[in-house]
Amino acid sequence: MSFIKVDNICKKYRVSKRGSGIPGMVANLFMPKYENKEAVKNISFTIEKGEMVGFVGPNGAGKSTTIKMLSGILYPDSGSISVDGVIPYKQRKEYVGRIGVVFGQKSQLQWDLPVIDSFELLKAIYSVPDDVYKKNLDRYTELLDMSKFLKQPVRQLSLGQRMRADIAAALLHSPEIVFFDEPTIGVDVVGKENIRSFIRQLNAEDKVTMIFTTHDMQDIEKTCRRLIIINKGTKIYDGSLDRVRKLHGSSRQLDVIFANDENICPIPDVEILEVDKRHCQLIFDRNKVHINDLMSYLLSTYSVKDMSIAEPDIDSIIRKIYSRDKVA
Repeated sequence: MSFIKVDNICKKYRVSKRGSGIPGMVANLFMPKYENKEAVKNISFTIEKGEMVGFVGPNGAGKSTTIKMLSGILYPDSGSISVDGVIPYKQRKEYVGRIGVVFGQKSQLQWDLPVIDSFELLKAIYSVPDDVYKKNLDRYTELLDMSKFLKQPVRQLSLGQRMRADIAAALLHSPEIVFFDEPTIGVDVVGKENIRSFIRQLNAEDKVTMIFTTHDMQDIEKTCRRLIIINKGTKIYDGSLDRVRKLHGSSRQLDVIFANDENICPIPDVEILEVDKRHCQLIFDRNKVHINDLMSYLLSTYSVKDMSIAEPDIDSIIRKIYSRDKVA
């Protein structure tokens, strides 16, 4: 039996439907109108114990709603969720002690207290035994290099230090599942790699099940082997990152640097991503567009300084999937 089983879950929200302008606002005060918005539509998947899964989608796709149902904050209107035999929203008190949550944009640490005091508070909230707390604290202090700032108030920490402390805080009670929401947002390159390395090590040693929601696909690529993509409330892909790359194996990316500011015109069967006025990326299918023809056109039409061709990075592939609303 799968560790996490999600079966045809749906969730609707009742949202206010307001007319335009001041008349619409006034009318809404006396005769409010509502409409149902279907945030999640018949999503199903299973996750095994110890898996690391990326759960991604564009803004408004239903990611947060699904994660809130998995964490027991919301309940599905229909369908079912089971985590190791526990129903999250029905057995919430039992369930919360088994999960940890890391929010990149919202800290669970007390702003004006030293980090260690926040840890002590979480120890009391989760009723963590003294020996377990000391073992985990010593371990994470070493692995996340926190000894220098444990006694500093949270407000004095850099963003990278706060993220490390937040990750440790989510793990002090030895959760079986950890939800990561933008765990490296705003962190520098070195800090990101340190966090990703720690996450990989924790998963390998403790078999903690991890679910990531992030817009930084490097977080997914560096930690997860499996990817679930949702869009407009429905699941459009569930499989390996390697399979996504193979499905888009014919795609190529041409990076073009211009000598002057240019406004590049649309090109048939080519997706144009403007980095700035002197740099753009052209994404195309090599089965539809011949690279020599494309380069000849660019050289004869624009003041090209440099060009280089490569396979698209994972961000470009995922962006393409979002725009098509399907994987293949």
